[in-house]
This record gives sequence, C-alpha cells and structure tokens, in this order.
Amino acid sequence: MTAAGTGAAAPIPRWRRGAARAMVGAMDDRDPTLQDPDPQDAAGPDPAGAAAITRGVRRALAQRGFTSVTEVRLASGRRADVLAMDDAGTVLIVEVKSCVADFRSDQKWPEYREWCDAFYFAVDESFPTALIPEDCGLMVADPFGAAVLREAPVERLAAARRKALTLRVALMACGRLHRQEDPTFAPDQVSG
Repeated sequence: MTAAGTGAAAPIPRWRRGAARAMVGAMDDRDPTLQDPDPQDAAGPDPAGAAAITRGVRRALAQRGFTSVTEVRLASGRRADVLAMDDAGTVLIVEVKSCVADFRSDQKWPEYREWCDAFYFAVDESFPTALIPEDCGLMVADPFGAAVLREAPVERLAAARRKALTLRVALMACGRLHRQEDPTFAPDQVSG
C-alpha cells in the first residue's frame, strides 16, 4: 500500500484488539499486582490479532500476484504461518507476530529461510518494528491489507527443494479443500 504517487507507505487504519485487551484491562482492575507496563506482553499472543494480521498479509500478497496458504507444515516439521507462491514459482514465508512476547519467545524463525526465497515478519502498527532483524523483510498489517516497510533479501531455493515444496503445498491445499467441500468423508470409507 502506498500513498498515491508518493511511494510512501499509506497509513494503516486503526483497529481494536477486542476481547483480549478488555480481558487484560479487567485483570488489571481486579489486582494491581498484575499490571504490566506493556499490555501486549501481559496478554501474550493474541489469536484475534494474529488472524487480523494474517488476513491483511494474504490480501497484500494477492495484490502482488501471490497465492497463499496458512499453517503449512514444512518437511523440517516446522509450521509456517503464511507460505505464498507466484506464477514464477517464487516462494515467500511470512511469520506473523501479534505481540512482543510472541516474537521474543520464538527462536525457530531462522529455520524457515531454508524453505523460501524470501522471509518476512508481519506485525501490526503497535509493534515496535526496531525489534525485527534488519536482514528480514517487514510488513505492517491490519485486517484490510499490509504495507511492506522493508523488502526481504532474496536467496533462491534449489530446484529440487522448490519442486518438493510445491508438491507438498499442492497436496496439502487439495486436502484442505476436499475436507471443506465434503466434511463427512473419511478416506477409509468404502464406496458402493
């Protein structure tokens, strides 16, 4: 998202974190010893916040010509928050962080780089972006889109790994779509 003709990032609309913030506020009112100077850290990862960031990231990736899937289990056993591919076969992985505590507790993200051409972090506008390593791409997202504040360095995957990853993602996506369209089917059912 850029402001018309300026090349600058367009402002991201504000949105509320909803129930998680209300819950933290309610806890703080009951017991002053639970107060924390950073309510985001006190609440821990916010699933609603992560879902909103993920939605915005996927929309922004689609506008850039990428098709994406979420929660992709890689051959290494790690699970990428968002994996996206374009028509040229470029593979991006986006790690979504909904709060500082989530970012600080996650030490596995460097392992994702072996499974993509470019690696990004995606956060919301309240996240202190200075925490994100300079050698990673950076997106700031809300439920409606995302602005790329820093492009990720590109290191092309080996052809064999790209082929294996593409097949893995295609099979996973087909399985998800089948389960969505026919939720009562079990693979071990006997037909006829």
